[in-house]
Amino acid sequence: MSGVISGAGKVLGTFTGATQQAEAAERAGNVQAVTAQEGISEQRRQFDKLIEIMAPYVTAGTGAIEQQQALLGLGGEQAQQSAIGAIERSPFFSAMAQQGENALLQQASATGGLRGGNIQGALAQFRPGLLNQMVQQQMSNLGGLIQFGQASAAGQASQGMQSAGAIGNLLTQQGAAIAGGIMGKGGLQRQLFGDALAIGGLTAKAMGAGGKPF
Repeated sequence: MSGVISGAGKVLGTFTGATQQAEAAERAGNVQAVTAQEGISEQRRQFDKLIEIMAPYVTAGTGAIEQQQALLGLGGEQAQQSAIGAIERSPFFSAMAQQGENALLQQASATGGLRGGNIQGALAQFRPGLLNQMVQQQMSNLGGLIQFGQASAAGQASQGMQSAGAIGNLLTQQGAAIAGGIMGKGGLQRQLFGDALAIGGLTAKAMGAGGKPF
């Protein structure tokens, strides 16, 4: 019996155009759903690419924070000593110290004060002063890296929120498209039922008037 009804419904739907309309609605819904999914995939791809591009800056900023904390003693006394010692052992510090000390000795030699107490005191104070100066410079350099990292992380967060909003809108469109296709098929059943009633009514009127049904 259900097969007969289904067959009759298909014939009736084709005759009235309801079947074609429902199929068109379903196809349109599927196309919209696929398009929305492609948009979602592209949003995620672009965000992943942004994370990849900004990762070195974020990583550098994170490392700079750790080094700056070590220099400030926030990581403990041993970490602070290690950070300052790394600066003191660096080739740059050695070169600057050597140049500075040579300049002091040359000046003392020119003035005849090589054996005086002033030059000895100046030499004794030079390296600690240079080290302090380089520690402060390193703090400043690390601060610049931290700013880069912070800006990169903030950019990632902002882009993440925008991508989330865009994906949410596309998911809503995708759901609406799928629902529209389902409702289109449901509407076919209601329309077929209404068409059947209308045709049945016309047939009954024609037969009641002594005519023939179509």
